[in-house]
Formats: sequence, structure tokens, C-alpha cells
Amino acid sequence: MVSPASALRTADWRRRMFDIYAQVRATAEADSPSSAHDSWRRERDTLFASHPASPLSGEAKQRFGGLAVAPYDPELRCSAEIDDDGAGQQLEVATGTDGTVYFERLGTVTTPVGRLAVWRLATYGGGLFLPVRDGLAGTDGGTYGGGRYLLDTIKGAHLGEGPGDSLLLDFNFLYNPSCAYDERWACPLPGPDNRLDVPLLAGELYAEY
Repeated sequence: MVSPASALRTADWRRRMFDIYAQVRATAEADSPSSAHDSWRRERDTLFASHPASPLSGEAKQRFGGLAVAPYDPELRCSAEIDDDGAGQQLEVATGTDGTVYFERLGTVTTPVGRLAVWRLATYGGGLFLPVRDGLAGTDGGTYGGGRYLLDTIKGAHLGEGPGDSLLLDFNFLYNPSCAYDERWACPLPGPDNRLDVPLLAGELYAEY
């Protein structure tokens, strides 16, 4: 059973993550996306190094010198409308920590790196979810083998909207799920329609701490 202290620490972690993405959106609009990316990297380094709900173990925190993040690439930022390809598809993901997580597909977006499914959490909260597994997954110096997240709005990871009904997508903000750092976590991972053959040396890369 989760203790009250642990639940409060997790809630604070998520609140802090919402604050980081609010700062990302404001900085990208007022200054530049690359400046927002720098801020995102610095603030997440601080959380991972010091927050009691960090997915890093105590020993890993002692060794931690910052997350492995690729340099910003402006070509990987776009606005994309969600078309109806695959809309309504149901996805059930069994996890060890959260039980079965249910998703409904909203449709598909066309991006500079390929077409990807966009999902909506079909239970409480109704957040948007866009995971990605690229061609570098599981390779030395590459990305996490299980895949990464671009959007997970129920936990704060949201870059905003573009013109009309489009989503703002920036693959420089791809990040690893908690299970990349601690096997006690069980995270929903990309299915077939969120897997790319192209290498994406962008965003958070995989490293052991």
C-alpha cells in the first residue's frame, strides 16, 4: 500500500512537472523554442537530482551529473492536425503498478519523422498520450529500448496547440518514462503505430546512472 508521504511526494513531483511545461510554453512563445528546451533540461536535472519522488535511486543520485539530452534541432518542431486514420481504436495496456490502462485512439498526425497515432486516456482525466519508439531504441548511445514519451498531458507533458485544431509537437522534448530508471515502475509503451524506423537523436537519450 502506498503511504501518505509517498503519495504527497508523487503529487508534488507532478505539480513541479506541470510548472516546467508551463514555463516551456511561455519561454518558447516569448523567446525561442531552443531557450525553452534549455530551461526544460535544467529544471528536469534539478528534479532528478534532488526530489524525493525522483525515479533515480539514492546511489544513482550520488552519481548523477545531468540527463543525457541531445542538442536542439529546430527541424523537429511542427504543428500537426489529427486526422481520423485509426480513430476509435481501443488499446488496453497491462501494467504492474497501475493495473490495466485503457486508451482510445483519436487519430493520426503527420510529422517530419513519420505518421504517429495519438491516444486519449479513456479513464479518469482523459489526457492526450503520444509515445514514440525510434530506430535508435535499444542501441548503444541511443534511446531507451521501450520507447519514449512526447506528450502525456495527464502528467503535465504538453507543449500546447498550434493553428486551428492542431497539436504543437517538438521531438526535442522526447523523454524517458520512469521505467527506464527503475524497473519497479511499469509504463505504457509505444505500440506498432507509434514505432518509427528512422533514428531520432533528439530529446532525452538513454543512459544508466
